Amino acid sequence: MKAITLFAIALFTLLAQHIQAEQPPITLLSPDARYEFQLTLADGQIRYALTFDHHPVILPSQLGIEAGRRWNDNLQWGKISKSETDTLWHPVYGERNTIRDHYASCEIELRQGETRLMIDVRAYNEGVAFRYRFPGNSYLRIDAELTEFTMPEQTKAYFTPWAQTAYQLLPLANWPSESDRPLLLELPNHDYASLTEAAVSDYVRTKFSLSPTHANTICTSMYGPVEDIAPFATPWRVIMCGHQATDILQHNDLLLNLNPPCKIEDTSWIKPGKAMREISLDTEKAKSLVDFAVEHNIQYIHFDAGWYGNEYDRTSDATTVTVDPKRNPHPNPLNLPEAIAYAKSKGVGVFLYVNQRALQQQLHQILPLYKSWGVAGIKFGFVQVGSHAWTRWMHEAVKMCADYQLMVDIHDEYRPTGFSRTYPNLLTQEGIRGNEEFPDATHNATLPFTRFVAGAADYTICYYSQDFNRLANGLPIDPAETRRILRTTPAHQLALSVVYYSPLQFVYWYDNPSRSQNEPEMKFFDDVYTVWDDTRILNGEVGKYITTARRHDNEWFIGAITGNIGRQHDINLSFLQPSMKYQAEIYTDGDPSIPTRTKVKVETMEVSSKSTLHFELKPSGGVAIRLTPMNATCSR
Repeated sequence: MKAITLFAIALFTLLAQHIQAEQPPITLLSPDARYEFQLTLADGQIRYALTFDHHPVILPSQLGIEAGRRWNDNLQWGKISKSETDTLWHPVYGERNTIRDHYASCEIELRQGETRLMIDVRAYNEGVAFRYRFPGNSYLRIDAELTEFTMPEQTKAYFTPWAQTAYQLLPLANWPSESDRPLLLELPNHDYASLTEAAVSDYVRTKFSLSPTHANTICTSMYGPVEDIAPFATPWRVIMCGHQATDILQHNDLLLNLNPPCKIEDTSWIKPGKAMREISLDTEKAKSLVDFAVEHNIQYIHFDAGWYGNEYDRTSDATTVTVDPKRNPHPNPLNLPEAIAYAKSKGVGVFLYVNQRALQQQLHQILPLYKSWGVAGIKFGFVQVGSHAWTRWMHEAVKMCADYQLMVDIHDEYRPTGFSRTYPNLLTQEGIRGNEEFPDATHNATLPFTRFVAGAADYTICYYSQDFNRLANGLPIDPAETRRILRTTPAHQLALSVVYYSPLQFVYWYDNPSRSQNEPEMKFFDDVYTVWDDTRILNGEVGKYITTARRHDNEWFIGAITGNIGRQHDINLSFLQPSMKYQAEIYTDGDPSIPTRTKVKVETMEVSSKSTLHFELKPSGGVAIRLTPMNATCSR
């Protein structure tokens, strides 16, 4: 009898192991069936694969997470449930005024003995996302995510080690370090994929590294551990695909959809707009800047570093106006309350720069104080990013700013993951190699397909930091220029205000009112908006060119830029409303015969949805266009 019982137990164990090894895969299709996400469980290990239009994007790859135990072995399926969601929502502001949130979802329960882990998967028409979720109420320490992305052989990546560095197109081998996200991948069939993350507000920054043991495999690399108490969910790991890189940028609302809805009940005080910085820290010059802002439809001025002392000195007090003598040596040069009052009387808001050293020490003091001063917002400077503690602090600080109706611009290494949907007082952030570094045009034509997939970026558009002697003599730009001047044309800079999305858009970054000569093309900066009702990515190739059209009410704005190489460039206007005529104001780089020092040619013409505009764009150049319906009133 005992022998029969042992035989039965052994047979049951073998059958159980066979069932576990042969469990059928879980398949999830996007609503349009273009994405197919498949999970398999074999020999106790869970793996996934992804196809796009029946082409392999992610080959079978490991899933798992290390949190007290390694969730990548000895696993069994638990409960599995599927559903579909299809809703519309309206952002407080954005690149479009209506966003569809349409996805198929699957919740998978994994078991290691009596312990459970959930994997949530969503398949959108725009991409696929998944995350790990810990039920229960136990203490939790996450030491590593074991997620991998095994790519088809000969895939290449647009590698960048930091949020403010240049990009290199590299094979999936011998990277010099980790790469920041989003990570744009060029697949061997000439499709594109982007790997990124969403809803990172109570976690660590996760970059990408190469597997030391598996070829063509990208790993997730956490900054450090995460400690919390369950229930707890990780950020979403996101994969977006397209036959062209423009498809991915067109669909970047996916990251917003993966974040919770807005938690600010009254958002009427959140007002996007253009901004110009004030660096003289002088009362009268600040008033002159306000007057310039009024004349040129700029909604905000921004007092930059130094107004409360040396920003790097922990003893500097951000509740006082104590100008750093290195910034302005004159005694008591800035009467900040007077400058703020003057700005408010002219309908111009004020942002104040505060370094994170002061924010960390004085946040609870400065927020009610700045509210009483009539300040509109704060620019966080030199923020610490990466660790769980600093990531949590940063987002809690944004929430606190919302309590005092203060808008926020975060500078330096921070990159967005969709938090502005939940707290739209976070208007923008840097996390980009922008005009402070005077990058070349090829870099600028790479950014839309890489950094801007994550969301808004404060690129700090410049204008007058040009080599006017070069322009006067019709000489080409040297992409290897080492002087701190722009390596792109004036029309390129005009176009960036459309191509680059930022609800708080800084213009004339290195300029001041005295540098302006009221060039006719300034009207484009005057007219352009910073938030939109619709956005179309018309065409583009990474590093070579891009054309973006954006609509605000019944006006359309178009920006097109080239990389370092010029091109013959066509813009088809078939997206315009049929049977309606538009007046096109067109700004292109002209020749030395143009009487202004910037040499921008301004012309107007009548166009319609049947029109195609033809341009000979200069190297590092661009074109900016405003389209207004004829015999129609454009709202402001």
